[in-house]
Amino acid sequence: MVKSSRIQRYRLSIASGLMMALAFPYIGNLYFLMFFAWIPLLWIEDIVCRNSYRGSKIFLHAYITFFIYNLFTTWWVWHASIEGALMAFFANSLLMALVFYLFHLTKKYVGNKEGYISLLIYWIGFEYFHYHWELSWPWLNLGNIFSIQPEIVQWYNYLGVLGGTLWILILNLIAFRILQNIYFKKETLRVQTPLVYLFAIGLFVPIIASLITYFNYEEIKNPIEIVAVQPNIDPYNTKFTSPIEAQIKDILDLAEKTKTPKTKFVLAPETAMAASFYEEDLYRVNEYKDIIQRTTTWKNTSLLIGASTIKFFETKNSSASRKLKDGPGYIEDYNTSILFSGNEPAQFWHKSKLVLGVEKIPFTSSLPFLEELAINLDGTTGSLGVEKFPPIGKSQGTVFAPVICYESIYGEFVAEQCRKGAEIIFIITNDGWWKDTPGYKQHKSFARLRAVENRRSLARSANTGTSCFINQRGDIIEETEWWKVAAIRKTLNKNSEITNYSKYGDVLGRGFAFVAALLMIYTFVRYFRQRFMVKKA
Repeated sequence: MVKSSRIQRYRLSIASGLMMALAFPYIGNLYFLMFFAWIPLLWIEDIVCRNSYRGSKIFLHAYITFFIYNLFTTWWVWHASIEGALMAFFANSLLMALVFYLFHLTKKYVGNKEGYISLLIYWIGFEYFHYHWELSWPWLNLGNIFSIQPEIVQWYNYLGVLGGTLWILILNLIAFRILQNIYFKKETLRVQTPLVYLFAIGLFVPIIASLITYFNYEEIKNPIEIVAVQPNIDPYNTKFTSPIEAQIKDILDLAEKTKTPKTKFVLAPETAMAASFYEEDLYRVNEYKDIIQRTTTWKNTSLLIGASTIKFFETKNSSASRKLKDGPGYIEDYNTSILFSGNEPAQFWHKSKLVLGVEKIPFTSSLPFLEELAINLDGTTGSLGVEKFPPIGKSQGTVFAPVICYESIYGEFVAEQCRKGAEIIFIITNDGWWKDTPGYKQHKSFARLRAVENRRSLARSANTGTSCFINQRGDIIEETEWWKVAAIRKTLNKNSEITNYSKYGDVLGRGFAFVAALLMIYTFVRYFRQRFMVKKA
């Protein structure tokens, strides 16, 4: 029987966490490590089972692994919110450790083979669930690690990011099975030849197929010229304290210096219109008259710009509604994108996927007192209001997906916009909260996966680093530097064809989540049945 000391198990759990972190974009960029990163943790679980140690040891070591993964990959959240960082590090690690522990229970009470299959089911079900619940934080979904190498995951236009997660876990399980056979069953390496071949096929066939697709993919010529403005306004010391009129003037000056008569869209960052206003009062707000005056002279060019807006309701509209202190009625604050197009009325779209702790306090529908815990980053506290459905915009003969900041990491959200007819994706964001850290780089790289999943060109305007243009293969074809005032112009191709992922979204996640729920129930039935039988005996 193979045993290990406590120190050895700690080393293995640390090794798994470090390998996962080093595989992540802009931490180590060693994405290939993720195909082996789970092996030390699986080794611990197997040794604990074989030696009949307490199951709590598995949870402990899993927590160590995932805490290291969370801490090393998202430490930069600390710059924006200490509270948010602590929640991300400790709570997300806890959730991941619980999922791994659930796999252990299924393996113990249902069966060895069923247990390893359950790891795939539980983990993908968990990642899908993590897109949709109140504590949503899908930043660390395993399939995101390939965002810096989109040429090897061109098949994301079928399965999306969750397909990458499935790929990673399957290869880890095959590699672990080889080691199991050698060290536990004392089999020779030659006997493992079929499994070695299976691992090689599982690794290289998707990569080769992806590279063939990548180098043979040709965009349909349907050009549109776009300008992305990066005003580089310090969100901590300038953006919400200096005169708004001057900031708006700088943005418009940059746009007018860069755009041409062929330019159809100018993109300006999230909350560029930083002073909150009632949406119905837009044309009476002095700070924004320059936008209205100038854009009415842009005959063939529309401006998509971020804003902080407010709407009034006579009755409570949602859990984000706040009662007015000095009169009847309610108001809701929004993180908004606004489209100005000549003399046409401005169009408003509100951000739907909100940042925990900053824009949204979870579970406030049932626990409204939690609103008092909201973090104040830009003068607005409490949960923001949201759009009920992913919006699309229409202007200049183009249907586009208006995506605000954090929404760009939600693959199925963007896919629905494309399914509704969006021919191109526009992202406006303000990544300056994270300072010069891997955070804004990771955020940019995740956008490349949205381009691949939907075969849509993408334009991205960031307040500071990184504004960029991305083609339908996920290549960054032009980008700005960090902490630089800039405006860039590019011609991108629109595309109206619907990919398999655009059409069906995370069908893999929905299926696995449903099976995971059934399997979890079955596991606990077996667990309680065995415990009852033992007590009765």
